[in-house]
Amino acid sequence: VQHPSSGGTYLFGRRQLGPWWGYVAGWGFVVGKTASCAAMALTAAAYAVPGPWQRPAAAVLVVALAALGYRGVTRTARAARVLLVVVLLALALVVVSAAAGSGGAPVSGSPFDGLLAPGDGGWRGVLQAAGILFFAFAGYARVTTLAEEVRAPERTIPRAVLLALATVLVVYGVVAVAALGALGPAALASAAAPLEQVVATGPWPGAGALVRVGAVAACCGALLALLAGISRTALAMAREGDLPRWLAAVHPRHGVPHHAEVAVAAVVAVAVLLGDLREVIGFSSFGVLVYYLVANLSALTQTREHRLAPRAVAVVGAAGCVVLALALPLASVVAGAGVLAAGVVLRRVAGPGRRSARGRRG
Repeated sequence: VQHPSSGGTYLFGRRQLGPWWGYVAGWGFVVGKTASCAAMALTAAAYAVPGPWQRPAAAVLVVALAALGYRGVTRTARAARVLLVVVLLALALVVVSAAAGSGGAPVSGSPFDGLLAPGDGGWRGVLQAAGILFFAFAGYARVTTLAEEVRAPERTIPRAVLLALATVLVVYGVVAVAALGALGPAALASAAAPLEQVVATGPWPGAGALVRVGAVAACCGALLALLAGISRTALAMAREGDLPRWLAAVHPRHGVPHHAEVAVAAVVAVAVLLGDLREVIGFSSFGVLVYYLVANLSALTQTREHRLAPRAVAVVGAAGCVVLALALPLASVVAGAGVLAAGVVLRRVAGPGRRSARGRRG
């Protein structure tokens, strides 16, 4: 809100902490979320089409949603609302089926039993799951990357972020309780498609296909928001010289960063055709946690005039980001740190300062 331009935490960190902080946040976001786009596209295709056609279908989906985003943020928002309605209806079916069904294995004991036990079944497992699950929560603040295209951002964005976060928390909580009650903890933990199995325990077992439709809609909504957020962050980075300048072009009619939109869509489409990136969710979570760490550290530097919450909130947020990032699987932490290090090297070798020096010598 203090900096109502495209870029989100990249711009916030750059102006509050310095160029390198902003760059690390932006680089982690762009690379991690590009991998997330591929994962979402492949997941949607896995629900919708037979195995041999999943990769081509995922690539077509990426191109179609990118074409929709190319037409402007208004059309993107309309499509997102339609997809949201489909998702909420599917989740409502899950909750009603769980309430009307026969129920699963009884849940005994306290939900905190075993929390202090060593290993993945105790507190470390809870932290690791929370770190990975952060990937699913991360979209609630995506509107901040679109600040330049939002009316009255100083009023709209804080309300949108708080409302989105509260809604997600309520929906996750209700669905989790319903699924646990319907299947029981053991069956829920081992289920490949848990929400579809919840519906199968209810009075309409044949309605599982509707849950699949909701899953596809959820993946499409996430992918649509991701493509928009990445392209706007790339736009901001290109304006500052942290990415190639041609990515900063804005379409004269649609008002979108069309070069960045096309570039991101092309990279994601190629990625889904070449490999299965659903295993990189942990790496994506690491990048997003670094992104929000920079956001919280930036918030600590705000003056009273611009601060929307006490500094203690930012301190707790920053500490939480560090704890969850380090609790991720070791492979995710190593991969995430490696990608960030590669970005630092890239900026030192070909960053704005180097390009300016070469231009002066030329």
